[in-house]
Amino acid sequence: MPILIPEPRDVDPPKPGPDGRWAGLRTARGVLRSLWIYYGHRRRARMDRFYRSFLGPGDLAFDIGSHVGDRIGSFRRLGARVLALEPQPALARTLRWLYGRDPLVRIEVAAVGRVSGEAILHLNRTNPTVSTLSASFIAAAQGKPGWQGQSWDDRLRVRQVTLDDLIAGHGLPRFIKIDVEGFEAEVLGGLSQPPAALSFEFTTIQKEVARACLDACDRLGFTSFNAVLGEDHRFVLTSWVDAHTIGQWLTALPPAANSGDIYARAPRSASATQGQEAS
Repeated sequence: MPILIPEPRDVDPPKPGPDGRWAGLRTARGVLRSLWIYYGHRRRARMDRFYRSFLGPGDLAFDIGSHVGDRIGSFRRLGARVLALEPQPALARTLRWLYGRDPLVRIEVAAVGRVSGEAILHLNRTNPTVSTLSASFIAAAQGKPGWQGQSWDDRLRVRQVTLDDLIAGHGLPRFIKIDVEGFEAEVLGGLSQPPAALSFEFTTIQKEVARACLDACDRLGFTSFNAVLGEDHRFVLTSWVDAHTIGQWLTALPPAANSGDIYARAPRSASATQGQEAS
């Protein structure tokens, strides 16, 4: 059964009262859960080794869909400057608490998409890491193994910008990380010039979104690709491949793989990331 999403004019702001207090408690618990998952175990060294071949001191990184900002921490440990975009107010407050005193981190409360304006964010208060701007992502998750019990129980009107807007205001980054729960192709639709490298998340419930992202990367001039499963921070392929080959790998991926990230490099970045191929 399709999920019917009202037009933006039907979306009201949260109302005060008991329901609002319960929503706030669920949000707080969801944020704490995310902090425990992404900061509560030792993986800093592996993450830093992984990103070191994409970023170095003084480089600019865009973190699109920052969530609780573990990538911000890694990028900063490598000496990079970071522009972080996160549309969820509770998570943006968390990011400011963690990184707001760092002059080389800028945090913007906004979503990123194909066009500038406003968008409707579907909130999963219990598990904020899967809040999304994509109604098709929610539909695809219904009844799928690994997605049972997920509920997008609230909506919020948010500001939306494009990657081109961000580049105009802050300059072309060396690396862009995109993790926006099924909205990745829309984000890339707002980009007209390639950075040296980028990554975008994929899920096995929406492989067509990843294929659209690969098409966008091909149009932008990216020529070599690799992938990571889950939060492993190790490439699954021993060498970088072209878009067609990584697309074949994606097609063959079983549903149990669930999610990961595909990395894309533009030709000018090849020498800078040569040492990462077998990481």
